[in-house]
Amino acid sequence: MNYIFFGTPSFSARCLGMLLDHGMMPLAVVCNPDRPVGRKHIITPPPVKQLIVGRGLSIPILQPEKLDAEFQEKLKSFHADLFIVFAYNKIFRKKTLDIPRLGTVGVHPSLLPKYRGSSPFQTALLNGEIKTGVTLYLLDEGIDSGPVIARSEPVAITDTDTFDSLAKKLSDVGGELLLRTLSLFYEGKMTPIPQNEADATFTKKFKTEDGFVEPDDLAMAENGNVERAVYLNRKIRALNPEPGVWTMRDGKRLKLLEAKIENDALRLTVTQREGEKPKKI
Repeated sequence: MNYIFFGTPSFSARCLGMLLDHGMMPLAVVCNPDRPVGRKHIITPPPVKQLIVGRGLSIPILQPEKLDAEFQEKLKSFHADLFIVFAYNKIFRKKTLDIPRLGTVGVHPSLLPKYRGSSPFQTALLNGEIKTGVTLYLLDEGIDSGPVIARSEPVAITDTDTFDSLAKKLSDVGGELLLRTLSLFYEGKMTPIPQNEADATFTKKFKTEDGFVEPDDLAMAENGNVERAVYLNRKIRALNPEPGVWTMRDGKRLKLLEAKIENDALRLTVTQREGEKPKKI
């Protein structure tokens, strides 16, 4: 199967790793450019690149800033039958989508058409959903609106799931779904089905200000306001590590990294004061 894989973060790399483990080597991988990371701003390759380099594979690694006309010509040179896209947050125009013979397959960590957009499982966590899943679909120029190739079985969201734990669950489910489905799709044995637009819901990209917790809200949650405690616990689990959850205390920013519910109250278990290391409480 001749395909190019597009993806950048660790859960995308985890899914790609499953394909590699089953001998499904891409013609190339496309990921974001190396970026500064951490306080020291050390230039660091993204996880998908680290995976390929770490395994010593001679697979071309492409890191464009944007999918412009010059890069489209580069993609055409691989003569790929299929593009696979998982957590690659760049806009795909029709000229790019039309390059592969069989189209571009998106791996979306929700049961589409629910939770389209950039933060599907973060939003599911924040909203207190008890299940989610993974959808394979054909990309079009809309926002996760293309016809569906396959959906996974529902994946349970537990009371202790975090962004990281749910990302790992869904990347594994996405990898398994690709392994079960791609050969059938490649052979023309699966017919994509249009999504029901009436059922569509949308998510947004969370920003730093979305992670702010009013000190009074935090005090209410810690003092037994069940509604506030449950919501802030979900917020801490959903928005860490990015964009992060924080409040102001004694004139300084305090990161709220981990918490749990005890006796109907929120109990912070790991915090980080501005300029200090994370601290278990």
